[in-house]
Amino acid sequence: MRQVDITRLDLSTGSVAKICDYIAEEVPLRIIINGEYSFVIWSSPSQFKELAIGYLFAEEILYAIDEIESITSNENENICQVQFKEGINLDSRMENRRQGTRIVPLIKNSISAYQHDDKIAIVKSDLTIKAQTILDAIYQINEKAKGFKKTGGLHDSGIFKADGTMVAFSEDVGRHNTVDKVIGEGLLKRTNFGQCFMIITGRVPGDMIYKAAKAGLPIVASVAAVLNSGISSAQKANVTLVGFVREKRMNIYTYPERIII
Repeated sequence: MRQVDITRLDLSTGSVAKICDYIAEEVPLRIIINGEYSFVIWSSPSQFKELAIGYLFAEEILYAIDEIESITSNENENICQVQFKEGINLDSRMENRRQGTRIVPLIKNSISAYQHDDKIAIVKSDLTIKAQTILDAIYQINEKAKGFKKTGGLHDSGIFKADGTMVAFSEDVGRHNTVDKVIGEGLLKRTNFGQCFMIITGRVPGDMIYKAAKAGLPIVASVAAVLNSGISSAQKANVTLVGFVREKRMNIYTYPERIII
């Protein structure tokens, strides 16, 4: 975040004040793979390694954390260098990756609400959690959301074990980035995603569910709304999708049997 000088008007009192305030900051992170390929993602200037790993994993360029020989980041230059181990055919993976996941390609007609549902993973997990555990997890996220409290311009995500223990947390200007970051952190920690659930603060489209299913997360819950593509993808991926988790209420859209009252 960055501190700026602003003029605040209060029409209820007719007051004008010069104050300092905080704003969310975004930078162009350049992810370089083996010195040959590069991507640019606009993100908050934090957790570059986690974002790179989570993004490459979701895009099916990285299959497992053990494929990485080394990863370094330079926050001053906004660069993250990822070196894969020898013997991995990156050319093939780059050709077959999900291209333009936030842009619908005009290649063929589809009745799916999300353009990559044909490639979505099917989650196999016997995880069940208490509804109260979801509420407690959101409380934990709210406590850690220092950037959001100061700027009002950041999204948050977290991954939790069934008992409510936090495994990973992230803040970012992009809600998709927060999901990549926590999954990346979970991969670095070699987390058993099948026994965890994810909390996010933004709307839930199909792409969020795609990322969760790819990692094997069986439950995704948000304080915000879900989209029709999110419900469609969750149904296909065997993911429990929960939205509008506020106060003592929540809406369960798919596979409610995983949530214990």
